[in-house]
Amino acid sequence: MYFNATRLRFVIFLVLGLTVLVTGAAPAQALDEEHYVRAREMIDRAIGYLRTQQDERTGGWAVPEQGPAFPGISALVMTGMLMEPDIDGADPAIARGVEFLLSYRQEDGGIYDRILPSYNTSLCLSALTRINTADAAAAITPAQDFLRSVQWSTQTVESPDSPDGEKVDETHPFFGGIGYGRHGRPDNSNLNFMLQGLHDSGLDCDDVAFQRAAVFLARTQMHEAVNEMAYAKGSTQGGFIYATSPEKDQVGAGESKAGMIEETLDNGEHISRLRAYGSMSYAGFKSYIYANLDRDDPRVQLAYDWIRRNYTLEENPGVGLQGFYYYMVTFSRALDAWGLSHIQAIGEDGATIDSRDWANDLIDRLAELQNEDGSFKSVNSRWMEDNPVLITAHALLALQHGVN
Repeated sequence: MYFNATRLRFVIFLVLGLTVLVTGAAPAQALDEEHYVRAREMIDRAIGYLRTQQDERTGGWAVPEQGPAFPGISALVMTGMLMEPDIDGADPAIARGVEFLLSYRQEDGGIYDRILPSYNTSLCLSALTRINTADAAAAITPAQDFLRSVQWSTQTVESPDSPDGEKVDETHPFFGGIGYGRHGRPDNSNLNFMLQGLHDSGLDCDDVAFQRAAVFLARTQMHEAVNEMAYAKGSTQGGFIYATSPEKDQVGAGESKAGMIEETLDNGEHISRLRAYGSMSYAGFKSYIYANLDRDDPRVQLAYDWIRRNYTLEENPGVGLQGFYYYMVTFSRALDAWGLSHIQAIGEDGATIDSRDWANDLIDRLAELQNEDGSFKSVNSRWMEDNPVLITAHALLALQHGVN
């Protein structure tokens, strides 16, 4: 059965290749036969492993015995599985998983268990949009509305259980962002998941949520040409940092999980600036694409140039192996959304040094890390990446965006 399924997928792959020859349309990836077949095998093995990890009692994945639960992790697993053409809501594992996610629907429209409401809701939204049932569909619009309601803006919804909630206008460094809590200090990671969920669920790119987000994104992009914040003055990196503020009592100070970097001004002066790093830079780049910014928009081009200068799959550039699998899925989703099969890597002098088939590179790197049982090796424990279900879900999603 597996052999036949793989052959069928490869036939489709060949047909698509012939279509490219006839029409001249370029695919998003430049996979060769060897890489395609290898990726299909890796995907099947990862899904096989994740099936064995489903919690019999609840139907979720990585469910702690003592709550609260994180339905978002289950949603990541399900999203990767549902990208398979032969897996849908009728699959017994998926059906149970949907029941698990929907059991955490709240009156405010969010999908979470007491904590991390925006994070969990965003991930659940991405998964539920792939389920063709009335119950799943009924959760979509309320989840979208919930996420927009907790995005920092002049329309932020205050709540009795969020005494720190407040409305802010476009001049405030929090504007357009979203945090882990209902009104927590916003960051680019949560904004990444929110915009992914809104995009996956079909929200129009002209929606105010995307437009607000573009304001926050620019303020976390380390280049003085697009970012008016003091911490970006003199910076020419073009990539993204984590947040406009380390915490709510240091508003506007900026925060990077990658520390500082020395930059040289036009007059030769050396300055220390917050370092842009991999996962947030690909997340910011992808978010600009989802917001439908023009490809020649300076914000987009500066982000893309950072990607070209820092292209690697050996690590999460700027933070080493911390958040490596998060980086891999964000890398793959961003370049899939960009739609070009090659990255023209450039050196420090601005000259093109290499043309990389990013999907092939992704498959080669993840192949080094997959275990015999289909799971993936942990390379760093930070940000929960010692959890085999979480990192296998991230790897699965990265592979899916590399071959689909």
